[in-house]
Amino acid sequence: MNRNLFTILPILALVAGAPFSGAAQPVAVDPLVLQQMQETIRQQQQQLQQQAEQIKAQSETLQRLQQQLNALQQAPAPPATVVQSPPATAAVSSGNDKIRLAVSGQLNRAVVVANDGYNSTLYHVDNTVSNSRLRFVGTATASQELSLGTRIEIAVSPDRSSAVSQQQKYLTDTYFDQRWVEISLTSKAFGKLSIGKGDTASNTTAEVDLSRTDVVQYASIADMGGGFLFRSKNGTHSFIPNGTGNLKVSDVFSSFDGLSRQSRLRYDSPGLYGFRLAGSLVSNQRSDLALFWGGQGYGFKGAGAFAVANPKETGAGLLYDGSCSLLHTASGLNLTLSGGLKEYRLRRDATNLYAKLGWLTNLTSLGYTAFGVDYTRSEGLAQSGDKGCSVGAAVVQTFEKFATELYLQYRVYSLERTAGSSPVSDISIGTLGARVKF
Repeated sequence: MNRNLFTILPILALVAGAPFSGAAQPVAVDPLVLQQMQETIRQQQQQLQQQAEQIKAQSETLQRLQQQLNALQQAPAPPATVVQSPPATAAVSSGNDKIRLAVSGQLNRAVVVANDGYNSTLYHVDNTVSNSRLRFVGTATASQELSLGTRIEIAVSPDRSSAVSQQQKYLTDTYFDQRWVEISLTSKAFGKLSIGKGDTASNTTAEVDLSRTDVVQYASIADMGGGFLFRSKNGTHSFIPNGTGNLKVSDVFSSFDGLSRQSRLRYDSPGLYGFRLAGSLVSNQRSDLALFWGGQGYGFKGAGAFAVANPKETGAGLLYDGSCSLLHTASGLNLTLSGGLKEYRLRRDATNLYAKLGWLTNLTSLGYTAFGVDYTRSEGLAQSGDKGCSVGAAVVQTFEKFATELYLQYRVYSLERTAGSSPVSDISIGTLGARVKF
């Protein structure tokens, strides 16, 4: 703008310097000078217009900034930034950086009130269904295809629920059991090979259960109260003899669940369409073979297993068992069935049948609630002609925030013996307990 001012000043001076007289005189203006003046005025008008547009744009920008500032002042203050402390150093670590070590376990304690037809007694027990234990699991990955595993698991179970009785209301020795001492090699293509003590292939094949009440109620019903002794109804309430001892609940009821946990060499095949095959060679020339299945679809979840085992017992033959469980995922209704047969050479084979109807639901925000009622029929286990039956009802409430299950069960054991034997009193037990996993 200053440059234009210096351009127009000489022109104005020229005009001002023209001669003046009292009478109006026509002034001669150079056309070239007039054209320059008009061009200068046009340029100044354009500059003024551009400046006005810039001022308007700046005003709009200031207005928007003011609106944003007002909005920020009216908005709630953001939460304070939480500065997280660095993670604490692990309390337990592997002594070898090639092995990943995991430590876990559980406590499972209960109070049992038992009535044998003569009196009622309270017992403090460790739940044999899923006893208290501590485990160490090590894992090393050799490649994407191959991994090495180790497992040491020890049960610490004072006053086992399967062993206390009217004659031993508490046990003088604490039960320590080396449940697992195992090395395993797993291949995604070829399966898993395990050596050491652990589950034989047939173990748990009679106990497949999706009801979620199996912390206290499942096919092996003698795990809770198996040590209690049957009494006669002849007025003396004497204990019923059974060979060299007295007749226990565990003498009458058994799920025939394979060869349990033993020192063995075990192989598990890779899964195929939900099926998996397993077999083991056990000490004392025992062996077993098992087939497992699991899957879901059409609104159901299912699982099952079947096994045949050779226990190498005097006077006994092969052992067969199997179980299955079906859960309707929408309603939570479920059905669990189990059966077993043990061959005897000189007498009738022993059998066991188990059925449970359950309901799994979420009644509260604490965690799932599971209900179950079951019926067991066992024949010919203690001696030929024995017929035992048991009915039970259970409820389990989980507390997910505490990794805890609280359970309640009531069960009755009944026994019918051969003709001529004294009638046997029922044994009823009520159980209240809790399992906490860590």
